[in-house]
Amino acid sequence: MDTGTLDAWRDRPAAQQPDWPDPAATAAVTRELARIPPLVFAGECDTLTSRLASVARGDAFVLQGGDCAETFAGSTADAISAKLRTLLQMAVILTYAASVPVVKIGRLAGQFAKPRSSAAEVRDGVELPAYRGDAVNGLEFTAQAREPDPQRMLRACHYSAATLNLCRAFTQGGYADLRQVHAWNTDFVASSPAGRRYELLAAEIDRALTFMHASGTDPAEFRTVEFYSSHEALLLEYERALTRTDSRTGLPYDTSAHFLWIGERTRAPDGAHVEFARQLRNPVGVKLGPGTTPQEALALVGRLNPDNEPGRLTFITRMGAAAIRSALPPVVAKVAASGAQVAWVCDPMHGNTIETPDGRKTRRVEDVLAEVTGFFAVHRSLGTHPGGIHIEFTGDDVTECVGGSHGITEADLTSRYETACDPRLNRSQSLDLAFRVAELYRG
Repeated sequence: MDTGTLDAWRDRPAAQQPDWPDPAATAAVTRELARIPPLVFAGECDTLTSRLASVARGDAFVLQGGDCAETFAGSTADAISAKLRTLLQMAVILTYAASVPVVKIGRLAGQFAKPRSSAAEVRDGVELPAYRGDAVNGLEFTAQAREPDPQRMLRACHYSAATLNLCRAFTQGGYADLRQVHAWNTDFVASSPAGRRYELLAAEIDRALTFMHASGTDPAEFRTVEFYSSHEALLLEYERALTRTDSRTGLPYDTSAHFLWIGERTRAPDGAHVEFARQLRNPVGVKLGPGTTPQEALALVGRLNPDNEPGRLTFITRMGAAAIRSALPPVVAKVAASGAQVAWVCDPMHGNTIETPDGRKTRRVEDVLAEVTGFFAVHRSLGTHPGGIHIEFTGDDVTECVGGSHGITEADLTSRYETACDPRLNRSQSLDLAFRVAELYRG
């Protein structure tokens, strides 16, 4: 594929792009990014496509999760390992309790940019550009911090590479060994209701592993896991600079992540983001909100997966608990009737954000669970496969979402509210969700 085709997105309307103050400085950064070795490899992306094809066929389940918005300051070894531990614990619950293969995709190692509903933020009568993620500007409410700085894209790339390297070391070097299931549960979560429930399940896994070992069976697959990275393909200059041509096939891959998604605000079929993504060989996802029409979904299928390749396209629905049962069925029914091969994943977070009286954003765990329940009910009623969940969580003991088995209330939010953008589930709440999903899947 020639460079002209890869740059065709430049002639399309591009939403949610920063207003970089110095085009020459931005061009210099993208040239440097283009020289950086790839963060992921084409063969890994192809393997993920095959795994997502199993999801589209109804033979596997996607667990995709991580930070709302990664930050440079938060990209520490402890924070990364805590998020990975959360993902592994959730995957164990789903795999063992629901008896389903789980495709594990981290929402990390690249989620440094965020779309915003408003280009500006006002505090005490002062108006400044909105925070768009550490890849663009700073969270501090000062004119200097909020100025878009293209050098931040380089820092985002380096932090992404370091995060991905650490995740690979953890998942391939023994940390993900199933014999570690108890060791993943030794901190604040262990004493929670979800943690105690997890410990019972871990004991069952221990007995099963002991039996298999005594029988002379000890598969290598129990000691490592497949792990894939993902983020929203929002900053088009960044994503284009990290696109490489695969030496095996001569086809283009965005090597910033294995899986990329297009957000609800940038999914216009004739827009720049869809035009860019349709040229790539990575598996791609698209967020669909409650206003999505069946015709819009089919138009996205036509643009992003014209060859109807299983595993190529994932629809990530974010309808909200109140709308899921009415807004989702016509979209799923129309896409299924067309014969389109897509994987369906539920994002129960973004449609359920509320604001407390003091202006703090939060989410109710009960609403998150209600949307997931509705997602399963819709797919079961239509005979289609509820293929996964996409959530925002952290491995830390935060108080950002209310509810869950630990009973966090709005009064608790001020104690450990640490997110740079949207409220995240803590690990205890994430395990609550995993057990609920396992029950729904078995049902």
